[in-house]
Amino acid sequence: MEFGYHHAYFDQDAEAETVYARVVERALWAEKHGFSLFTVMDHLIQIGGLGPQHWPVMEPWTLLGALAAETSRIRLGTLATSVGYRNPALLAKMAAGVDIISGGRLVLGIGAGWFEEEYRQYGYPYEPKASVRIEQLEEAVEMIKLLWRGPRATYTGRYFQVEDAILEPKPIQKPHPTIMIAGSGKKYTLGVVARQADMSNVFGSPESIRPKYEALRRHCDENGRDFNEVTRSNLTELLLAKSDSELAEKKARYGIPDDYWGHTLTVAEAIDLLGRYAQVGVQVFIFSLHQHDPEGMALFTEEVMPAFRSAV
Repeated sequence: MEFGYHHAYFDQDAEAETVYARVVERALWAEKHGFSLFTVMDHLIQIGGLGPQHWPVMEPWTLLGALAAETSRIRLGTLATSVGYRNPALLAKMAAGVDIISGGRLVLGIGAGWFEEEYRQYGYPYEPKASVRIEQLEEAVEMIKLLWRGPRATYTGRYFQVEDAILEPKPIQKPHPTIMIAGSGKKYTLGVVARQADMSNVFGSPESIRPKYEALRRHCDENGRDFNEVTRSNLTELLLAKSDSELAEKKARYGIPDDYWGHTLTVAEAIDLLGRYAQVGVQVFIFSLHQHDPEGMALFTEEVMPAFRSAV
């Protein structure tokens, strides 16, 4: 199993002059400690569960371009870009640039989009039918791959079109940068994954992921695709402590609600959780740490990662 770090929290007290520096610090920390992937979310306002909407959030593609120059080994990606926020042809051009700047380390994480209020605030049209947004997602990925492969691309879809379009310079990765589709819908989204993606990111507990992977395997079989060609990742959030008493103190300190979407775990419990993810087929465990808890970061790299790797 590989490990990824997801940067979801932008410190609420960060000024404009320091917010970027703190992201760089965490990306370099992840690179130093053996993570293979560093991802940022594609949101223009903060989302519920991570803080009030007015907390600072940086636009991900300008951020990735800068991180590509600051880092040297770790892969960089979005988790996940909303198909509705940028014309796919422009996104293909932007992503090619990040792949070039990074020396071929881009993971294009893309999804159908969901945060209706964010669409409204920024004046983007929001399609209420998830099935339509997923159709838009598939068209966008098809068109992006055509543009990346060139030399010219013509695509006439229901939602997106390009005509004899040139995209130069091309990305470094061949035949194209890794495409990760984020989403767990067994009927539609995982079908798009089977047809279009190199990587699948799903959410949920190990027990809830098992039927999703079974559905992905069926879609792969129906489309003549080897299930094992699709790299499988999971994103979750952790609050870590050494003991139950320390965990209770952290939950009180950070104001963790009873319906917290992530996991509050001791080190031993975290090792068990990762083992269960591995057993159901997760290959890349991507996590964020609540509020970038420094102790939790140290516990994960010094105790959880080594114990898990030695166990498998």
